[in-house]
Amino acid sequence: MPTDFPHLLPNNYKRFISEWLEEDCPSFDYGGFVVGEAFSEAYLLGKSEGYLAGVPFFDEVFRQLDCTVEWKYPEGSKIKPIEQIAIVRGPVRKILLGERVALNILARCSGIATKSNDLLVSLLSQGYEGILAGTRKTTPGFRLVEKYGMIIGGCDPHRQDLSTMIMLKDNHIWSRGSITAAVSSARLCGGFSTKIEVEVLDIESAKQAVDAGADIVMLDNFKPEDVAGGAKQVKEYAKAVGKRLAGCLENLNDKTTGSFPEARLSGGATQM
Repeated sequence: MPTDFPHLLPNNYKRFISEWLEEDCPSFDYGGFVVGEAFSEAYLLGKSEGYLAGVPFFDEVFRQLDCTVEWKYPEGSKIKPIEQIAIVRGPVRKILLGERVALNILARCSGIATKSNDLLVSLLSQGYEGILAGTRKTTPGFRLVEKYGMIIGGCDPHRQDLSTMIMLKDNHIWSRGSITAAVSSARLCGGFSTKIEVEVLDIESAKQAVDAGADIVMLDNFKPEDVAGGAKQVKEYAKAVGKRLAGCLENLNDKTTGSFPEARLSGGATQM
């Protein structure tokens, strides 16, 4: 399985880094004036247990400042305190210019990777055999970093944005008048290659979504004890009426058992 996750990143992440550096120093660098251009080294220490994530963003911060980074651990490593993780080398002024931006990115991304993995391990320990997926509940302007952290933590990023997949929630359905009308309208604009996910509140609505041609059904606000049985009913119904259903989702509950549904959504990893 490929693990070169930096290859996922679009080239525009470098522009984001430039903007974050500019945000932190939009005018005079007073501290930089004090310390000057002498060559120096800075040591990155891991002070709490977790998974290392965000390496390409950290690297790009210092690349733009003409510094180099030597990593002692590869991305995805489990870090135990206190360990030396990396060494940054370059002009002391530029090391300090990038320090806070780089640390903010790395800490946030590593925290999300760690929490994602903790949630996944908890689910698997309860007998769950499906996927843990993220949501769009991310920090504006920082989604790329946060979704990247989820991937490093072993979770499915789910949809990246409103254009990645069509998700029809209760507001879409109420506005359109019915699940059938909403799915039909979505299919018209999304075409055959875009999956449609429909959020439902009960089994009857789930069956309507299947009949309308939804690819994925999300069981929203179901009681924990009803999720497995509900997902099984929906999939059996889809099979009986000859509809192809990619899977069932649910919002993450504390009580999870069994292999139904195929995926669970959690916004918790990015809301810290």
